[in-house]
Parts: sequence; structure tokens; C-alpha cells
Amino acid sequence: MLGSGIIAISSAQAQESDTILLDPITLRVENAWGPVDGYVANRSATGSKSDTPLIENPQSISIVTADQMKAQRVESLGNALRYTAGVAGELWGNDTRGYGLQIRGFGVSDEAFYKDGLRLKGTDFATFLSLDPYGAERLEILHGPASVLYGQNSPGGIINYVSKRPTGETFREIEVSAGSFNRYQTQFDMGGVFDKDGVLSYRVTGLFRDGETGVDFVNDDRIFIAPSLKWQPNADTSLTLLATYQRDKTGWGIQFLPADGTVFPGLNGKRLPNSRFVGEPGFDEFSPTLAMAGYEFEHRMNDTWLVRQNLRYSYLSNDKQLGVFGGGANPNPDLSPGLDPDGHTYHRYVDAGSSTLGNFSVDNQAQAEFDTGPLAHTLLMGFDYQYTDYKDWGGSGTVAPLDDIFNPVYGAPVSDIISYKDTNTRQWQAGLYAQDQIKYDNWALTFGGRQDWTKSTILDKLSHSESEQSDSAFTGRVGLVYLSDTGLAPYVSYSTSFYPTLGTGSGGETFKPGTGEQYEVGIKYQPKGWNSFVTVAAFDLTRENVSRTIGNERFQTGEIRSRGIEVEGVASLDSGWDIKLAYAYTDMEIRDDGEGTGGNMPSGVPRHRMSLWGDYTFKTGVLEGFGAGVGARYIGSSFGDDDNSFKVPSATLVDAAIHYDWKNMKFQLNASNLFDKQYVASCFNRTSGCFYGEGRKITGSVKYRW
Repeated sequence: MLGSGIIAISSAQAQESDTILLDPITLRVENAWGPVDGYVANRSATGSKSDTPLIENPQSISIVTADQMKAQRVESLGNALRYTAGVAGELWGNDTRGYGLQIRGFGVSDEAFYKDGLRLKGTDFATFLSLDPYGAERLEILHGPASVLYGQNSPGGIINYVSKRPTGETFREIEVSAGSFNRYQTQFDMGGVFDKDGVLSYRVTGLFRDGETGVDFVNDDRIFIAPSLKWQPNADTSLTLLATYQRDKTGWGIQFLPADGTVFPGLNGKRLPNSRFVGEPGFDEFSPTLAMAGYEFEHRMNDTWLVRQNLRYSYLSNDKQLGVFGGGANPNPDLSPGLDPDGHTYHRYVDAGSSTLGNFSVDNQAQAEFDTGPLAHTLLMGFDYQYTDYKDWGGSGTVAPLDDIFNPVYGAPVSDIISYKDTNTRQWQAGLYAQDQIKYDNWALTFGGRQDWTKSTILDKLSHSESEQSDSAFTGRVGLVYLSDTGLAPYVSYSTSFYPTLGTGSGGETFKPGTGEQYEVGIKYQPKGWNSFVTVAAFDLTRENVSRTIGNERFQTGEIRSRGIEVEGVASLDSGWDIKLAYAYTDMEIRDDGEGTGGNMPSGVPRHRMSLWGDYTFKTGVLEGFGAGVGARYIGSSFGDDDNSFKVPSATLVDAAIHYDWKNMKFQLNASNLFDKQYVASCFNRTSGCFYGEGRKITGSVKYRW
């Protein structure tokens, strides 16, 4: 066996001179952490922390494979989620930081982002959400509460970035591309073995990008490299070392714009272009550095017991964050909130910040496979721990407004920056969990529980004070799947989550942890003889103890309920077709928030989202190797604020691709938002809280493999 999931079958040693030796046959057996041929993954560990068939997991799981990301020319986490049911990744438009995520209607941030099963904790000013997807073998989205396995996180779900690892195969590829907004990129991916037995194998993935974005004066330069090394002395033991380094030099692709001029016609019926920049050229900057190193160790002790340890240290440095923004996100309530009643004067403010973070995470697991009579068990027990120490500094200042946002004149001086935040935060979390997956005949039962303990200490250097907050919680999940002989698998599940909310309310009371509770029923379908997978899920998800901010006051009285239906299907067929379809209906309601918006729908949540992508490649004939893909994305209308005072219109976007494989080369041309539809991705208020979606982007590339 060569590497993970690779089996080499060779002929026996020749004994006679006329014996013909055949070339070895290499078979790839899919596992939960390895590559997937095409768009259809059959196994995952995100929903169980064990290598489990997707059809046996009692929750909805979406997987975006590396092949799908290549076909659609994905360059960010938000790009990758465009064709996934119930998930949005670009609510904030061209935000190069990776913010603007939403799962089942709930906005999520770094609390929902994991890499190889370990959370990538961020600071108050910067996160790991910009991690380049080229280093991912797959992105897996677990819909709904996941605290039973992962501890504190959002009830909407989690996104797990599964890193590329050594495979035991020798391969090399290098690709160069150029496209819209003066973007030039070189990327490479190569791996192999150091010895004939495959005991030591390696992989190195990286890219270099120099380019701009669809927003004026905003660059998007990047260096990314991810080496890995695997030691596998036998079939029972393996140790994989994983490292990643990323350095960005960019600006603020996110632009806080008014609804008048974007959602509605502005002054004299005009609309702002989607390239409008409301900051100050040469001043705005965001240049984070991300780095991480760790290992995954696995050892099978006998036919019953298997132990794993996953460990990582992550580092983040955001040493220079400067920006001029529209007033909608202004931390100083004394400054004007954006667009004046005259319809053209646009007030702004200055924000600056810096952050450093160190995070240590370890997850220890013991897995046992055994039978008790007719019941087959996969028992998982674990203890995980993470410690984070981060520093945040923030400051604000003033700058003159744009006299005319429709015809901006830049060059206004920026005032001195005055500190409003200078904190050192230390957090730790420990969790003890157990899960049993039981199979009996055609039934698969999963149930588990977890106890978490967390503690946070915040040193406020401005007020010379220190505060502590400790929380604990028990969470659980139970689910049942019936595995029919026809490939249909109906299921039902119940799961809970919790997430500590740091800080105190206006009355000095310590915030309670936010909690989530979900009921889900659905059916999964994996037809025999077809490389395809379909999931239909209906859910009822409630989030309690929601904290909200009005001006300088924070409250925790909220309850939000999300109900909906999600449909997702994917297929990679021998005929040459790769297909991905998704639909989500989401009905959200603010049940209680103390702000008078009870009964309303939260802003930025469309009731309907739908997408379809199809790619066909000729397998034979004169056009062999040639292919084309086309996709359509429908984003339904959403409310522009929690008061539901106005709506953001729906939008339909078209993507396309043409590609040709010739010998060891691949030529590809991609276009996203092909018809350059100008649309608003979402709003949260009318005066300065709207975000344009990305306009047309065309990229051509040439790849060489050997």
C-alpha cells in the first residue's frame, strides 16, 4: 500500500525469460481525508470525526471537492460556496478578508471555520477566513449544530477546510493564469515518495498572485505555500506533518454604501458603479500573515482499538490595518451615519487596528470497533483542548466627507488616530466527548454527548482593568438513518450547540452563552451504479441568547428561529457530465430581541436560493478532451434591515467555462457573472450598510502536468 488510500498491484517476479511483466495497476480507494475523483464524495469525517459514509450520517453535509473548485476557478472561500445549498459566502461582496458567511440563515465567522477538524480561532480584527482554497482537498460544510464533536460554535454549522496531503502518487503540475482586474497568478502542486516502499511521501502546494479587484484602488496580492510530509512505516501507523504560510497585501474590498444609489436610484436617478471606492487611495491597507504547523498521528493497536492525535499551532499577525469607511460601521455614534439627506454628501470615518494571535489546539481520540450480539459499534471517545492568546489594538479618527459620492474627489487629510481598544485576551476550552455509531441490519443509530469548560480573561489596557468569564455546557446529538437496499436513506436527528458570548450588558450583567437547538428530517439517495448523491433536508433551528448592539449599548434578549428545506444533488458520470444543483428555502423569524422587531425576518436572508452547474467533456471523437461548463445562480430578495423597511432585489447570475486537455496540458477560460450583472449582495441599513456583489471576472489559464 502506497500512502493513504493508494493500492499498487504488481505482477510477480518473472521466473522465465519469456515472461511479460505488466505495468503496476494503481487503485485509489476514497477515504474521508483524501482526494475525490470528480464532484461526488462518498465519505467524510466532519460529521463524525471518523471515516464514515456520508449516507450514514444523520445530518446534512455538503462537500465541495478540489475538482469542482478547479472547474469553477475558485479563488476564495466565498467563491467556493456559491453552488452549495443553504450556504452563502459573499454577503459582503468583495470582502478580501473572507467575511460575509451565512449557514441556514445565521451569520457565521471564525467560530465556524475549521481546518482538518481543529478550529482556526481569530481575533476581534482579523481571522483565518482568507485562507486560500487552493490548499484544500475539499471543503466540507456540516449543516446545523456541531458542538457535540467540536465544542463552542455557531448553531448554523461549521466549515471544515480539509488540507491536501501526500497521497503516495507521483504527480506534478504548474499553472499560470491572467485575467480581469490585472490579476496574474502562478500556482503549483506536486507530490511523490522518497523511497520505493512509500514509507516517506511528500506534497507541496503553493501560489503567488499579483492583482487588483473589482473595487477601485484595492489590490489582492498573495503568497501561499503548504508543504506536508507523511511517514507510514506500516499499515497500522502513520504520522503526517502539515504546515501553511500565507501573506496577503490587500485593501478593503468591502465598501459600506448607501441604499440610495445601489438598491434605489440615487441623485437624479443615478446608481453608483460596483467599483465605487469610498476610502482614501494610498491610505487603506490590510496585510495579514497566517502561519500554522502541526501533525496528525494515527495508530491501530489491534482489530478493535485505534488512537489518533491531531495537534496544531496557529499564528496570525495583522500588523497594519488602516481604512476609511462609510459611517454605517462607525464605532463612534457622534459621527454622521453615512449619506446626508441632500443625496450626495457621504460622511466617512477612519478606523485602524493591529492584532497578533497564537493558538494551540490538540484533539485526542480513541476509536473502538466491536460487536455486541447483532449490533456493530464504532465507539469514539475524545478529549480536546485549545488555548488562545491574542492582542487587539483599535483606533478611530475623522476624515472629511465625500462632497459627491457619485463623483468622488479624493485626497482629504486624515486626523490623528485615537485608541478606543487595547486588550490582551487569553482563552482556553476543554471538552470531553463520546459518540457511538451503531448498526443493526439496515439501521444506523448515532448518538453522543459532550461536556465543555471555557474560561476567558481580558486585560483592558485603556481602563487598566481585568475581567474573567467562565462557562460550561453539555451538548448532544442523536440521529437515526434507515439504509434501504434501493439507495434511499431517510433520517431524523436532534442536535444542540453553545457558544460563549464575551462581555457584559449595559446593566453590567455577564452574558450567557448563546445556544442552539435543531430538529432535522431528510432523505439521502445514492443510486446503485451511478456516481451521484442527493440530499433533501428539512430543519427547525432555534438560536437563543442572541446578543445585539444598538449604538454603545449591548443586549442579550434575542431568539431567532430558522426553518427551511434544502435540496442538493451532485453527479460525475462516465459519459463526461459533472453536475451540481442546489436549492434552499429559508424562513427566519426574530422571535424576541427587545428592539421592536419581533416577528420580522433578519436582514440579508433571502427566502430562496437556487443554483445549477453543469460541465461536459467529450471522451471520444474529434472533440476528445474539449469541454464546457455553464452555471446559473439565483439569489432571492432579502430585507435590507431588521425593521424590514425595504428590500434588496433578487439577482440571477451566470458563470461559464471552456477547457481543453491536450497531452500533458490543460487550457481553461472561466467567466463568473458572465453578463456583468450589477447587484446588491445584502444590506443591513439604508444609509451606509449595503454591499455590491462582484462584477464580471474573466480568467484564462494554462496548466502543465508531468
